[in-house]
Amino acid sequence: MRIISGTARGTNLYTLEGQATRPTLDRVKESLFNIIQDEIANAIFLDLFSGSGAIGLEAASRGAKKVILCDKSKEAIRIINKNIEKTHLKERVELYNVDYEQLLKTKIQDKLDIIYIDPPYDSDFVIKSIKMIIQKNIIHENTKIIIETDDEQKVLKQLEQLNVEIIDKRKYGRAILIFLRYQNKNA
Repeated sequence: MRIISGTARGTNLYTLEGQATRPTLDRVKESLFNIIQDEIANAIFLDLFSGSGAIGLEAASRGAKKVILCDKSKEAIRIINKNIEKTHLKERVELYNVDYEQLLKTKIQDKLDIIYIDPPYDSDFVIKSIKMIIQKNIIHENTKIIIETDDEQKVLKQLEQLNVEIIDKRKYGRAILIFLRYQNKNA
């Protein structure tokens, strides 16, 4: 796994051992960043279930103003810190070793431009995190939310109860990326 483009291009990243996390494949990551490339410069980017930090660090390498990385695993945080040091992107990164709910409730003050949500596939963290993001009002009308899942139908069914517009979907083997925006019905 490596940084594909930007200031840290070509940097090989450390990854977590074991089956507890599954890194986003380079081909999925490359496709993702090809899609959102024009929105990254000067963006505030949240990588909510960071794992090794590869997605958020790619955003930082490509010019995001601030990248917020969050993982509750101490081992993940250790790996992310090594990757931040290796990529020399520390000035653009905020790293939190907390549960995603605590991060969303207490740590984020800025309006987010891009949110990447890649929780454990068998969890209900997608719907819970999006509800919290909307409730905490940390998004604006152009915020792009991207979900990585392997259960498209489950996630799409859950999203029906929210005021979100699905703007794109891409499938890469087992991984599906769902791109959405919040629709404020009261605006």
